[in-house]
Amino acid sequence: MSLPTPPAGALDGIRVLDLSRVLAGPWCTQILADLGADVVKIERPGVGDDTRHWGPPFLKDAAGHDTDQASYYTACNRNKRSVTLDIATPEGQELIRQMALQADVLVENFKVGGLAQYGLDHASLMALNPRLIYCSVTGFGQDGPYAERAGYDLMIQAMTGMMSITGRPDAEAGGGPLRVGVALTDLFTGVYASTAILAALNVRHSTGRGQHIDMALLDVGMAILANQAAGFLATGVAPARQGNSHPSLAPYQDFPTLNGSMLLAIGNDGQFARFCEAAGRPEWAKDPRFASNTLRVRHRGELIPAMEVVTRTRSTADWVALLEKKAVPCGPINTIAQAFGDAQVQARGLAVVLPRWPEDDAPDGVATITGVASPLRLSNNPPMLRNAPPALGQHTEEVLAQLGLDTARIERLRADGVI
Repeated sequence: MSLPTPPAGALDGIRVLDLSRVLAGPWCTQILADLGADVVKIERPGVGDDTRHWGPPFLKDAAGHDTDQASYYTACNRNKRSVTLDIATPEGQELIRQMALQADVLVENFKVGGLAQYGLDHASLMALNPRLIYCSVTGFGQDGPYAERAGYDLMIQAMTGMMSITGRPDAEAGGGPLRVGVALTDLFTGVYASTAILAALNVRHSTGRGQHIDMALLDVGMAILANQAAGFLATGVAPARQGNSHPSLAPYQDFPTLNGSMLLAIGNDGQFARFCEAAGRPEWAKDPRFASNTLRVRHRGELIPAMEVVTRTRSTADWVALLEKKAVPCGPINTIAQAFGDAQVQARGLAVVLPRWPEDDAPDGVATITGVASPLRLSNNPPMLRNAPPALGQHTEEVLAQLGLDTARIERLRADGVI
């Protein structure tokens, strides 16, 4: 009995040339790769993407010992093929041009003008291949007074005001501005970039032409301020840090319990009334200070301390079980280890073990890598998680052979340090 043919990836047949490194660009191209695109990642010979060295933590070999390969790289480079190529050499530049002629999409995150010196800028490559969609990811965009500055997620979180609304107020213990615990601006830039690329591919169906996409971390950082930016633009009043509470909802924050803490996310009056009933304080829902969300926000200084007295009387697990029956949003505040042990996370298959080398042949001792599954769930064309993030230069010969280079020429390029 033959096995059913796996569904085609949504982006099967799309070729992506990935000249990006670190996080925003690679996050974008990993999304495209998960959806079925053939992504070829260009890396520096002998060095590779910067994040290959951003450790600890490091990947472990078959014996459980640390390798010299940082796990950071594996977060955003699965389903790709790695080619080592020195684009500072004329031979390397010519190979990039050959690849660009066959590519549908190119993603790069060099400084503004950084690739022009090699003839690999968007104007040069799109002149060779008018169908090419060329996506540039920079800190501040292709124009403006900061265009030539390098941009990093932490810098953008600070500049956009994200850190001014993250953390506890200055007057509280531990108060002060904080960065978000992951590189949020980088990640969102990757998501926005993949969306822009998909839009450009759709336009190309009717026009036959590619286009240049200008993605800036600063632009994205301002966009994802979302309701906080909208509030400022509506009132002229800059929002302040207020810990885990919400500027427009109450109660919507963490609360102490008998054995730790929990999170309550009450978004409407019905949920608040059901909480009050479950907590044995039905009178709160009728209290003129707390009868509506706006009133609760206005009187949170009285409501929250009163609630904390009650929430300390039960364990986190007891509160979660009780409030779940009442359809009141409530949950534990997990560590990442606890999150991966959660029954729902496991039921959704969110930790995925992928092979790195074919047929268990692992010359670097890393046969498989565990990562987080794609959150994209398409019923007919789901993401295909085929291969683990590659070893440095793992696919160089394979990709160059597909370009038409014979073994002798590949060996000459290697001897010359081009690959």
